Amino acid sequence: MPIENKDHPGEDAEQGKRLSMDGTATVNIGACARGGQPRGAHNARAHDLGGKEHYIPCGIVDEATAQLYVTCGSSSKTSDGIVETLAAGWQGLSAKEPGEIERVPIQLDNGSERSGVRTPFLPRLVPLVETIGTPLHLLSDPPYPSTYNPIERCWGMMAWHGHGAQLIDVETMREWAKRMTWKGVHPVVELSRKVYAKGVSLSKAARRAVEAR
Repeated sequence: MPIENKDHPGEDAEQGKRLSMDGTATVNIGACARGGQPRGAHNARAHDLGGKEHYIPCGIVDEATAQLYVTCGSSSKTSDGIVETLAAGWQGLSAKEPGEIERVPIQLDNGSERSGVRTPFLPRLVPLVETIGTPLHLLSDPPYPSTYNPIERCWGMMAWHGHGAQLIDVETMREWAKRMTWKGVHPVVELSRKVYAKGVSLSKAARRAVEAR
């Protein structure tokens, strides 16, 4: 199954399912006010006083149905985590689709974790495409205009929804995230405590194998 790359999302004229994927800023766990008016029965601290627990949300949204799938990982943001988020989100999204899907465009930014020449992103993506049986068409944003990626608006709504909330533990964070809506649809929010290694480089041999596909 092919994995195709484009640098200009506007060039893709296909109709049907189109996905948008990205991660967002780290969420620190603790009773700080997060820049908004404190909510809840107890006053929140104005600042984070050094809590060590944190989670990095990564998600995928179906632009047609507005269904958002989010994985909050406690490890570093890596190629492995991004591809596993895509795999988990795909199961839920494809389950709602009648019939077969010929090809799916995915809009994403050109962050270092998605580099096809330095990271395991494409080598991890190839077996995923073989498993799901649907070609993926990667639409990479040019540098800096990632704010035009539709999922960025989902992240903005999620941040606004939790503004001032006391995310005192991971379950509280998850419940706040699940209560937000994007175009009237609640997201599916999962937690991941897998540990992903940082700084994994792609060898020349692995690059050649991927390019041959």
